[in-house]
Amino acid sequence: MSQPTIEETQQEIIEDFSAIDDWMDRYAMIIDAGNSLPPIDDSLKTPDRLIEGCQSRVWLDAQQDADGHIHFTADSDAIIVKGIIAMLVKVLNGHTPDEILDADLHFIADIGLAENLSPTRSNGLLAMLKQMKAYALAYKAKSSH
Repeated sequence: MSQPTIEETQQEIIEDFSAIDDWMDRYAMIIDAGNSLPPIDDSLKTPDRLIEGCQSRVWLDAQQDADGHIHFTADSDAIIVKGIIAMLVKVLNGHTPDEILDADLHFIADIGLAENLSPTRSNGLLAMLKQMKAYALAYKAKSSH
């Protein structure tokens, strides 16, 4: 089975959220996403993997496999934030650096997440995304040598 594209995964998330009108229920979905995130190894919870710009602590690690696909692992000490990073991981995981760098992540706006987050959480969301793209850029640079 081939992996869905970034766009297909975004559409799936948008459909899941469009079925629910109430934001309390949507937050519950986000928390569920966080709970389904595979636990990150404690050895990866290092200061260099902490994302700057997040109010809560968020660890993000990325490894590239032999085929050039990037696999993210992440964790957070805040349940909503963990859910948000889980959704980002779900959308971007297993894709190439170019796919990640070229991705237009519109699902965040489309599900209304952007306007339902506090400004600090929105900044954190942007910081998480920026870090994921930074990993993609680093792996792209590494593989082009």
